[in-house]
Amino acid sequence: MAEIKKFTIIHRLLHWLIAIAMFVLFITGFLRMYWMNKKGMVAIIESKTTSTPVAEEVLSDIASTIRQPMWEWHEIFANVMIVAFVARILYMLFKGIRFPNPFSRKIQFKERLQGFVYVYFYVFVFISAFTGICIENKFFDAYHETIETVHKWGIYWFPIFIILHLAGIVLAEHTTKKGITSKMIGGD
Repeated sequence: MAEIKKFTIIHRLLHWLIAIAMFVLFITGFLRMYWMNKKGMVAIIESKTTSTPVAEEVLSDIASTIRQPMWEWHEIFANVMIVAFVARILYMLFKGIRFPNPFSRKIQFKERLQGFVYVYFYVFVFISAFTGICIENKFFDAYHETIETVHKWGIYWFPIFIILHLAGIVLAEHTTKKGITSKMIGGD
């Protein structure tokens, strides 16, 4: 059985910061796109104010005002995610931490799969962060709709990553890396 190295407090802190940020970003993005989308909220407010007609612009403003605190959380945790993501990459570079190269012919299937999940994660987070920054700062504004569409794909990328990550943990716990979960939580 392969020995699992102890995860440092910095490694674990970055891991859990990213995990919490991903969760908050997913929930706030999901709510904004589905349960609390502007058109749906305008329709609900309009249906409840039938006795006095209210202008569409006012209804839209009310819906935006209701959603604003939730969206502030999305922006705060987007910043947390970006800082933690960059810090994790720098930490890995300085510590010499490498994940398996999924394109190497010399590794086993399990390590290749692990490498692809890492690549998936880093590409997914980079694209989500880059498109979010572009939206927030109005970079490449001529491509706003396309950038926003790609950013919203995060709603689908996130659950896929979580399923792959959890499957990898279960596989590791039941094969060569028993106790890896305890080490990521407690460090021992």
